[in-house]
Amino acid sequence: MRRRLVLSVLICLTQTWSSAQEKVFTTEDGVQFKVEVVLSNLEIPWSLIFGPNGDLYFTERPGRLQVLRVGSTQPTLIAHLDEVVHRGEGGLMGLAFHPDFSRDSLLYLSYTYRIREGLANRVMRYRLQNAKLTQQTVIVDELPGARFHNGCRIRFGPDGKLYITTGEATDRQIAQDLSSLGGKILRVNEDGSIPMDNPFRNSAVFAYGVRNPQGIDWHPRSGLLFETEHGPSGFDGPGGGDEVNIVEAGKNYGWPLIHHRQTREGMVSPLLEYTPAVAPAGGSFYRGDLFPKFKENYFFGALRGQHIHRVILDPKHPRKVVSTERLLKREFRRIRDVVEAPDGSIYFCTSNRDGRERPFEDDDRILRIVPVR
Repeated sequence: MRRRLVLSVLICLTQTWSSAQEKVFTTEDGVQFKVEVVLSNLEIPWSLIFGPNGDLYFTERPGRLQVLRVGSTQPTLIAHLDEVVHRGEGGLMGLAFHPDFSRDSLLYLSYTYRIREGLANRVMRYRLQNAKLTQQTVIVDELPGARFHNGCRIRFGPDGKLYITTGEATDRQIAQDLSSLGGKILRVNEDGSIPMDNPFRNSAVFAYGVRNPQGIDWHPRSGLLFETEHGPSGFDGPGGGDEVNIVEAGKNYGWPLIHHRQTREGMVSPLLEYTPAVAPAGGSFYRGDLFPKFKENYFFGALRGQHIHRVILDPKHPRKVVSTERLLKREFRRIRDVVEAPDGSIYFCTSNRDGRERPFEDDDRILRIVPVR
């Protein structure tokens, strides 16, 4: 009798696991997809990016840069940066390839480090040679840093310039101070020098008045720069007020003078605002063909909201939002970054080991969204 009971339990658990693995999700407009696990047992993966040959590179906040080679099931450690300080929300975060990476093998990292009696952030450039980082060069240094609100998303724009998001490091007044690089969207040349056409003379500042921007990408046809940003958390303003913004040169996005849906002359209110908070993180536009209905949709991870957020824009007027949708609600808990793979599938990573959520047994994970055939 006992053997039959144990066997019954094992069959039930196997069936439950199997059904979870084969679960089919359907969007509001009828797109069917499933989710596959790519990697498990990671520690707070933060930024995902694909190399020109399809290899997946990613950072983990404690200081690791890893790569998953095409055809492999286990990642290869490229570097563990000893100078990275993993405290609070800080650590190894942003990752970007030079636009000509296939020729020059240059990659960029942003991370938190210790400076004098406190913390700061910097952007570094390296050459990737024989799966090792060499020829390190400081691109931007001594960006405001703290346990919270570090920004640190980096990405090359269609203009070939490097864009850097910086948080206000919990000193909210610096977001309006053009002499500070905190609470800003920065724009620099590949070597860290200031572009001649930046909106403020001799300054890396491209836009200002932001609190903690976590994701940036450019609309595929219009070239508009979209940004995701965390709103106040109670100690610095009413909860909620998370934002999606269209970022333009020289404009003031209001923090801390305005937030949520507030308006003020000379300041830009958000395209989308979320109260209660969803904690928007890394985001990307979909450009592929595997999911035709996703074309030019903006997807971003939601940490507190525990889902992938889909923003559908008017094809003729990309400043106009047609609708939004929350995918995979509470299925994988906190989601940090969302990117498109070369084959058109959508990769995302969880952030459940960051101390703000109870992790699954095999967290953190990198997963991918694939169509149901």
